[in-house]
Amino acid sequence: MADVTTDAEIRELLTSYLPRFDTVEEERRHRKERLAAAFRLFGKFGFDEGVAGHITARDPELLDHFWVNPFGMSFSHIRVSDLILVNDKGEVVEGNAAVNRAAFAIHSQIHAARPDVMAAAHAHSIYGKTWSTLGRLLDPITQDVCAFYEDHALFDDYTGVVLDLEEGKRIAHALGDKKAVILRNHGLLTVGHSVDEAAWWFITMERSCQAQLMAESAGKPVLIDEEHAKLTSTQVGSHISGYVSFQPLYAKITREQPDLFD
Repeated sequence: MADVTTDAEIRELLTSYLPRFDTVEEERRHRKERLAAAFRLFGKFGFDEGVAGHITARDPELLDHFWVNPFGMSFSHIRVSDLILVNDKGEVVEGNAAVNRAAFAIHSQIHAARPDVMAAAHAHSIYGKTWSTLGRLLDPITQDVCAFYEDHALFDDYTGVVLDLEEGKRIAHALGDKKAVILRNHGLLTVGHSVDEAAWWFITMERSCQAQLMAESAGKPVLIDEEHAKLTSTQVGSHISGYVSFQPLYAKITREQPDLFD
């Protein structure tokens, strides 16, 4: 195989990973499989906290509907058949379980405000919620965190469990056109043009919170300079980079837990 040497060749190679569909049914099944796999990974990584946390995937046909985890089910047990479809009024139109009210309050407003967003992920992961208590953005201290350089925001408020649509709108406003928002005293929320991308941004953002907490506990981290942080963000922070970075995890979890396809 010839060496890949140019940016154009690299982009072509990465783009070859993107799936193509002949029918909307194929695309819907694909999104649901990726969603179930993302939940299994979140469970494997310990991102669950009781009934808190949710990942949503916009339906490819009913664009104001999204697929989400049923209320009260462990991330580690979710299968494709367990996912529920929720409309823009918060009604479950497919599935036999209730929707988490906070999931609807937050995710419905993000999907409404961001037509480009196909998926959104939020959980009460330990390092993300710990970092959120500082009320700060992440600093460019590693190559990986540069995916979020000038591309994440802070929701600098906390008013309790998000059950009000107006609070969801405020979170969507804080997110703006970025890929992630830190919810102060709450946790992380990421979005993407695919389930794969949104899930990967959450996973790597959680690890970036862990890295900065560890670095600051040991001393004063050296920041990557602005020029190279911006450059690195274009290399590791694109939509296709997020999608491709998720693929090894997807392959691993589907081999380990094939029942998620049920």
